[in-house]
Amino acid sequence: MNHPDQPPRTGTSERAQAIADRVEAFVRDVVAPFEHDPRYGSHGPSEELVHELRTLARSAGVMTPHILPDGSHLSQRETALVLKRSGLSPLGPVAVNTAAPDEGNMLLLGKVATAEQQARYLARLVAGEARSAFFMTEPAADGGAGSDPSMLQTTARRDGDHWVINGRKAFITGAVGARVGIVMAKTSTGEALTATMFLVELPHPAIRVARVLDTIDGAMPGGHAVIEIDNLRVPERDVLGEVDQGFKYAQVRLSPARLSHCMRWHGAATRAHEIATAYATRRHAFGKPLIDHEGVGFMLADNLIDLKQAELMIDWCADVLDTGSLGTTESSMAKVAVSDALFRVADRCVQVMGGTGVTRDTIVEQVFREIRAFRIYDGPTEVHKWALAKKIKREALGAHR
Repeated sequence: MNHPDQPPRTGTSERAQAIADRVEAFVRDVVAPFEHDPRYGSHGPSEELVHELRTLARSAGVMTPHILPDGSHLSQRETALVLKRSGLSPLGPVAVNTAAPDEGNMLLLGKVATAEQQARYLARLVAGEARSAFFMTEPAADGGAGSDPSMLQTTARRDGDHWVINGRKAFITGAVGARVGIVMAKTSTGEALTATMFLVELPHPAIRVARVLDTIDGAMPGGHAVIEIDNLRVPERDVLGEVDQGFKYAQVRLSPARLSHCMRWHGAATRAHEIATAYATRRHAFGKPLIDHEGVGFMLADNLIDLKQAELMIDWCADVLDTGSLGTTESSMAKVAVSDALFRVADRCVQVMGGTGVTRDTIVEQVFREIRAFRIYDGPTEVHKWALAKKIKREALGAHR
């Protein structure tokens, strides 16, 4: 948090600072005590706990803080300030409605949905009255789409004034308990692969949860599910945007959603660093506090460096997105740099705390697990580096023609 006598950082605003300060106070004082609540399980917080936290957030005036009362959205740079604070607890983003996939879905619906669709779907999400799921990723065993969207297998065919969708999806975050769905399906009309996005009211009898996966992370309500879609009929009015433009809309959602992951987990890593620092100053070994041993003190110093570099990467990418650019390259670079840096931070925090660091007495162990998963979600590090290498090659060959 900035010192009260210091002016806001470049790129932020007084309104964002004020919102971020309220969010931080709420997350630290109200949300953090729920971190050991028995309703917070391996597949995320229960619907009952989500409802309780969001009721408290409304009372505190911090529900969906990145979207203003008039429906306008904070800039990406302002959003970074707010979402980092929301991430100070693994439950914070869920409580104040800045969590994935809802945050990215709200952004997409705000940009692409019709006024009628926004009234039926987006309004409930912004109010925190409903959660959503984004049905794109598919099972690897089926040869379906993961990091490569061109492998999309789920199909949609037109049938009168409806579309009929069939396929299987995997790693669908928050599908259990979601009330709004965005389904990505193949709608090829020729040799070129095209896709379309469809809005769906959930639960729906044609969308079945085959199983909820047991994963390394556990912060998302509903966990991550394998889904079977059997003859789902969607009326024409629930096509999101234009037919065959699904990949284009995915790009609209992709970079901001990728960056917002970085924002939230920066907050989590910051909190883990605070806990590890407090432990290192309190715990004594070999005649002095742990922090006075260079092996420990240097790890905490490295944490400070990684946190600051990650913050600067987030702000840099946010500034690019605020120009109106898709920021595909910049968000890939930020995602790689930030996820790797924050994982180093979380790993050092566990190491500094020794045996205590691998217990669930604090959230450090959970932050380590969550950020490890983050290095996979929204594209593994290696996929982003591969895309960047292709760009480097393309530009290099172009420059030497």
